[in-house]
Amino acid sequence: MAHLRFKALDSVNQRQAEKVEMPTKPISDFYGENVFGLEAMKKTISSGAYKKVISAIEKGEKIDGPTADAVSSAMKAWATSKGVTHYTHWFQPLTDATAEKHDAFFDVEDGRAIEKFKGSALVQQEPDASSFPNGGIRNTFEARGYTAWDPSSPAFIMNGTLCIPTIFVSYTGESLDYKAPLLKALAAVDKAAVAVCDYFDKDITKITATLGPEQEYFLVDKALYQARPDLIMAGRTVFGHSPAKGQQLEDHYFGSIPPRVQNFMIDFELEAVKLGMPVRTRHNEVAPSQFEVAPTFEECNLAVDHNILLMDLMNKVAERHNFKVLFHEKPFAGINGSGKHNNWSLSTNTGKNLLSPSSKPKENLIFLTFFVNVIKAVHDYADLLRATIASAGNDHRLGANEAPPAIMSVFIGQTLTEMLDELEKNGNVKVDKGDNVYMKLGINKIPEILLDNTDRNRTSPFAFTGNKFEFRAVGSAMNSAAAMTVLNTIVAETLTKFKEEVDKQIEKDVKKEVAIINVLREYSVKSKKIRFEANGYSEDWVKEAEKRGLNNVKTTPHALGFYMSKEAKAVFEKHDIYSDRELEARYEIMLENYVKKIQIEGRVIGDLASNHIIPTAIAYQNKLITNVKGLKDLGLDSESKSTIETIKEISKYIKTIQVDVEAMTEERKNANNLEHGKDKAIAYCEKVKPYFETIRYAVDKLELIVDNEEWPLVKYRELLFLR
Repeated sequence: MAHLRFKALDSVNQRQAEKVEMPTKPISDFYGENVFGLEAMKKTISSGAYKKVISAIEKGEKIDGPTADAVSSAMKAWATSKGVTHYTHWFQPLTDATAEKHDAFFDVEDGRAIEKFKGSALVQQEPDASSFPNGGIRNTFEARGYTAWDPSSPAFIMNGTLCIPTIFVSYTGESLDYKAPLLKALAAVDKAAVAVCDYFDKDITKITATLGPEQEYFLVDKALYQARPDLIMAGRTVFGHSPAKGQQLEDHYFGSIPPRVQNFMIDFELEAVKLGMPVRTRHNEVAPSQFEVAPTFEECNLAVDHNILLMDLMNKVAERHNFKVLFHEKPFAGINGSGKHNNWSLSTNTGKNLLSPSSKPKENLIFLTFFVNVIKAVHDYADLLRATIASAGNDHRLGANEAPPAIMSVFIGQTLTEMLDELEKNGNVKVDKGDNVYMKLGINKIPEILLDNTDRNRTSPFAFTGNKFEFRAVGSAMNSAAAMTVLNTIVAETLTKFKEEVDKQIEKDVKKEVAIINVLREYSVKSKKIRFEANGYSEDWVKEAEKRGLNNVKTTPHALGFYMSKEAKAVFEKHDIYSDRELEARYEIMLENYVKKIQIEGRVIGDLASNHIIPTAIAYQNKLITNVKGLKDLGLDSESKSTIETIKEISKYIKTIQVDVEAMTEERKNANNLEHGKDKAIAYCEKVKPYFETIRYAVDKLELIVDNEEWPLVKYRELLFLR
């Protein structure tokens, strides 16, 4: 291993920045060239077929056979003109990756090979579904599952294959992926929001949830990555002492991007643009070797697809540049981890952002309506939102004074806080005919809120940032669909209840605007405890949150339990997001995923500690013992005292590692004997995982003692500072 470490370092020292062929024409000329989007479709199918596809996208109407045949024929012609020979239904099972099964366009008829791609193949496929996570919905021997075309997310060409975004369901129709529930949630929020918008503007007939996920990640050299078995197996370093220089000088943040990294960024950005992904921002993040890429806003479903596709693309392009991308939320101890900040808003078919304040009273009442309803939704379903960001990786990050705490709260800034405080005070206002209702209600002119009027609070998991909410607590390796499914569902539920309560008042002859303000005031008061404007990292907030009755659930097994609450089941069933069977299956899958990840980490820790660290420490200890014997032979007993102390210290750490690895292994065996998924996950969390830190502490201490030339693992100072 030591030899492998230095061989890897030699490889890194010889690296040169890979050349990237820069485009000779504007980005607008080749943006989306590998995407069969609406423009390409419009040019290649009849207007009637095109209208049916648009209706399917906007209204969820079913695409008939002739339309599917027309689209598939056009799609095949477009793809084969670009040298594509295969197609696949590209879907998102409940794993950490996308899935695809490639089929050739050609078929054999009468001994002749002919190009073939029917509408039926476009609309539906039947991949082997037996080995995908199913949570007990199906038996292992039952292999059938179906993928179904999602026309709202355009097909694209990746590595010479036509990829068709699809949902994935079981033979009996239950969803087994991230996309199907998200599409249902987006339909629910569209319906509920349009109904509320009818109070203000009857031209609003469509509401689109938009999303811009900022993606943080680490880069390490491929050779160094391959010399760290823990990075390969677990995605994070289970051992490693902090280097003398980490992120404390904050000199990496927004600093000059290293040439090798910049060429990698340019390369994947150009590929992303060809795939219609609007990546716009790149920069160094806080930790050394940490970076961020951010897109412009898109429709939520498409944004989720693009983010997952971008992660895959980054991995592929990194190979060309001898890099490995680390999406794990906490690949290195002692420095910041990575998140995926989900910037979310609601837009109308008339071009208005419903979360954008205005200086016009009527428009501000729309803004206020949706602003308060979102806060109320987060308040009522805070625990469910917490469940969406629960994962083994994100547990390392949440509440670690580098990311939002595990306590759900909303930051809105001083100006909007004062506005809601004023709204709450302004009760029992009587409005007569002819009165200026906006003036009497105190919203004649809400101060215009510019993007820089409210500071951004990086310690808040859910912050308002001028014209959108930023859900900062989503983990960097996670699929945003889980969080977005819940967020859009709970907002749909809150808006539905809001309209019911406003309508009740209107039926009692309360003026519409007054009824709206009355309910908003009530919602603002009831949800006030979720609002917090100060430092979310402070211990004072932990105590204050407890007083307010807000939960602080720090571990995944306990957080996932919120999916099983009566409130969660009711809201999912009401909006047809998950049936009880689907929800329980998903819960079991998430618990199982957590167990497997902790199990893998435990095995990696045991292997590295027992087979690499301890033998190295003993070998070095033997050298010291030989040194002590030599000193004594020369009559220099007093000179050997410090070395003897070092020998004893090494023995102490070796003993700790041996004892704790054995105890950890026994706890793993005990946990594996538990039948219920929840019990097993809690056992891994509370009985197995605590040994990770005690073993790590001893190993990291040995790293400081053992001769650098003998240490088997690539060190942090070598991993984190890219050359």
